[in-house]
Amino acid sequence: MIETDLMIIGSGPGGYETALYAVNKGLKVVLAEEREVGGTCLNRGCIPTKSLLHDATKAASGNTELQAEAFKRAMERKEQVVAGLRQGISTLLSNPAITLLQEHATFVDAKTVTVGEEIVKPQHVIIATGSKVKMPPLPGIKEPRSPYVFTSDDLLSSPILPPNVCVIGAGVIGLEMATMFRDFGCKVDVVEFLSECLPTVDGEIARRLRKTLEKSGIKFHLACQVCEVNGNEVIYLNTKKKTEEHIVSDCILVATGRAPQVEGLELETAGIQYNGHGILVDDDFTTTVPDIYAIGDVNGRQMLAHAATAQGRHAVNRILGLEDRIRFDIMPAAVFTRPEVASVGLTEELVRSQFPDYTTHKGFYRSNGKAQAIEATEGLVKIICDGKQPDSKIVGCHVMGANAAAIVQEVAALINFDVTLEQLRDIIHIHPTLNEVLLQAASD
Repeated sequence: MIETDLMIIGSGPGGYETALYAVNKGLKVVLAEEREVGGTCLNRGCIPTKSLLHDATKAASGNTELQAEAFKRAMERKEQVVAGLRQGISTLLSNPAITLLQEHATFVDAKTVTVGEEIVKPQHVIIATGSKVKMPPLPGIKEPRSPYVFTSDDLLSSPILPPNVCVIGAGVIGLEMATMFRDFGCKVDVVEFLSECLPTVDGEIARRLRKTLEKSGIKFHLACQVCEVNGNEVIYLNTKKKTEEHIVSDCILVATGRAPQVEGLELETAGIQYNGHGILVDDDFTTTVPDIYAIGDVNGRQMLAHAATAQGRHAVNRILGLEDRIRFDIMPAAVFTRPEVASVGLTEELVRSQFPDYTTHKGFYRSNGKAQAIEATEGLVKIICDGKQPDSKIVGCHVMGANAAAIVQEVAALINFDVTLEQLRDIIHIHPTLNEVLLQAASD
């Protein structure tokens, strides 16, 4: 039997970074992981996708034969990147205050967890098991599914470049995969139930991105409800035209979201409540059982790797009675399409009801010297303030264009400290940089 201060179940970014933070604060930690360290983000999500997107950009202008070879090399390099980072995490976790158990964890009761044949008695538990691919219960997609139907996990481990891809779902995963396959020369169709892509993103930015992706050759079928998959045929209802239509594809990617990974944990035996959206938690990420926390995708609140890391840090602080100033209402996010999209704070759709006198301020990449120099003139920076006065606070920033994530990260820091538009104007920016578009927007 192992007695420990803290047990963490899951070693994704939320799990392993929380473990490292906890031991730096003097806690003994048991970390349970039934698969590879690094979780979905490193092994089947963020990192492999970004590696492939990087190589796809380089291959975008090649011919079909060269692109197929480039895809094979990209897959090989992706594996090297993932293996190297996984080894790095393993090295970090070799800390003597961390016991890594690579078996499945199951609750026996609120104070006892079994990991394989080990029995662990922790004072506190943090559940960080992440999420899994969510498949809609439609014929040909649910089991037994058509052999032409794939998940993002499947395609991130396949070295074969399909000639055409039909993506079901125009969310983050769907659009990143659509961008990658289009840049590698595939014919790409995207079928989306809603009337616009990226429903959580500012509407103006989403429309601009979709139009840019259409120019690159991606074909969107919006307001279309998938009814079934019959072999290699996606059958859907065009809800505007009220017509049944279909797409034939060699590769059908289902990218309709992710669901919390709770299977096999036996949460009921510990009295932990959950529903289809995730484990129920309060604002400190405590579950319905004292001393048991749930962070990251498994609680369904903010399904982002960096959100999981921040939630884990906050949970450890609560355990230790420490205060922090982490603002979970200010969560930057990015979509690594080509061009990138990133955002922080309120969208224009949300700000209308909260701040009737709000203002928007825009800057365009096409008038930026660095954008001209690097041939990245397709882009927009949109800053939203809570009023019309110069001292109005910045409450949102939305960017489409090169380095969008880095630009938004600057504004995320400013919003955390309630910076006004006037104060942003007074911050000196390096020239020439794309971040100067922020100053252009602030001066609009």
